[in-house]
Amino acid sequence: MIWTLPFIAALVGWFTNYIAVKMLFHPKKPVSILGMYKLQGIFPKNQQNVANKMGKMVAEELLSSKDLKDRIISEDNISSIVQIIENKIEDFFSVKVPKRFPTLSRILLSEKRKERIVQELMAEVHTAVPELMNSYFGDLEEQFNVEEMITEKVNHLSSDKLEDLLMSLLEKEFKFIELIGAVIGFLIGCIQVAMVLLGGV
Repeated sequence: MIWTLPFIAALVGWFTNYIAVKMLFHPKKPVSILGMYKLQGIFPKNQQNVANKMGKMVAEELLSSKDLKDRIISEDNISSIVQIIENKIEDFFSVKVPKRFPTLSRILLSEKRKERIVQELMAEVHTAVPELMNSYFGDLEEQFNVEEMITEKVNHLSSDKLEDLLMSLLEKEFKFIELIGAVIGFLIGCIQVAMVLLGGV
């Protein structure tokens, strides 16, 4: 009978940690105990605090409004937009104008003149696009508050959604906690058996 003690202790250790993990999320609504204490899962109870900290962490460590602004108005993006506009302008004068206004195109738009018009327009585009993007996205930090958006999204998640989200991120860690409870319980049970046997010697 004494040899079953480590296995019983392992089961108790696992079950204790299993309950502890479950109580991170349950009960989702406050439950009154004897009219004196209120019991509620840690995450549902502190969802506002979790939302605030998550929003702050994302905004400060992962993706700030400034990061978004810098990425949007980067030189590569500006060059890509300018290239798209240039292709559209060339297509307009080379394909659409001759097709829609064939006579006008032959009389007024020689290849040389067409090339000069395109060059003039592109010179304006190269100047205007960076100015427009800086003007439009200049106050992005005020319009697009990452911390506020993340905080609001997390705070408005249902308890079930919050549980699903955290479980998907931390499921392995929670299983490890349960396993550690069983291992520690088993070791304590072994120590108790050893103490009983040594005490009987």
